[in-house]
Amino acid sequence: MRTVIGLIVAIAGAAAFEQAADVDRHVAAARAAARDDHQMLFTALCSPEPTGPGTGRRGGGQRQDAPPGPPARDEWHAEPTKVFDNLYFVGMKDVSAWALTTSAGIVVIDALYDYSVDDEIAEGLKKVGLDPGNIKYVIVSHGHGDHSAGAKYLQDRYRARVLLSSSDWDLLDRGRGAKPARDLVASDGQKFTLGDTTINIYITPGHTPGTLSYLIPVTDNGWPHLVAEWGGTAFNFPRTADNFRIYAASAERFGEIAGKAGADAIISNHSDYDGSKQKLPALAVRRAGAPNPYVVGTDSVRRYMKVAEECARAWVARTAS
Repeated sequence: MRTVIGLIVAIAGAAAFEQAADVDRHVAAARAAARDDHQMLFTALCSPEPTGPGTGRRGGGQRQDAPPGPPARDEWHAEPTKVFDNLYFVGMKDVSAWALTTSAGIVVIDALYDYSVDDEIAEGLKKVGLDPGNIKYVIVSHGHGDHSAGAKYLQDRYRARVLLSSSDWDLLDRGRGAKPARDLVASDGQKFTLGDTTINIYITPGHTPGTLSYLIPVTDNGWPHLVAEWGGTAFNFPRTADNFRIYAASAERFGEIAGKAGADAIISNHSDYDGSKQKLPALAVRRAGAPNPYVVGTDSVRRYMKVAEECARAWVARTAS
């Protein structure tokens, strides 16, 4: 009997050692991919306890169990900024939204909270010389309230059409709070065109079952660039090996898509992950001819997605039984 027990203990010990080694291998791969430019993403996703925006925090820095009602404006308000010739930041301090201008109107990408959408998006567009009445579409990356709740306001006030994946329309239906009327359904690989601009949309399950990610064509002083947005970043879902496998597979796939397409710029719907808290102030003092801080190069875009993929694979190893 002692021999059998000893054998079981030895096998369990070997399995635990192998599991720990697997975790370390993926964390090391993520760290190598992060280098100096994606440390926030690495820390948020690879830490033993997932941290950062999108993991249960509200846009004003309050937790979801905070007292009811919106936080004070000075906790969440951010000024709008022109980032590219045709792409504007119209988000909050922690939660981002973007306005893409085309020859036929404006596409808003993510719609913030119901309490901040008018201040940041509608009024923000006016501050940068754009008319919110020209908003034609709102593309919502996923059905969490910090990105979707403001869509109802834009739909009701400006008659904007709202696009989500089928799975995340269902997610909204199950939720509470402000939600737009079910409208357009996104498909994987969809080419979404308004006027002279086409956004490539991909369904990348993980953060939610139907999270959307995009490739967005922009110009900077007339020079073309391609922006990649990974639509759902944080690990705020039930921590099962299967869920992390789904996330990792989506990150790997979108990384390959973005790499093959030549994406050389990154934006996020949370300002920590793409460095917006540093890049937006840098744009304000950018000199003529100076590089755009959002243009990071194709290698950096690939590495960004590799960090997300490898951190998820580390969590597969952590949670596998």
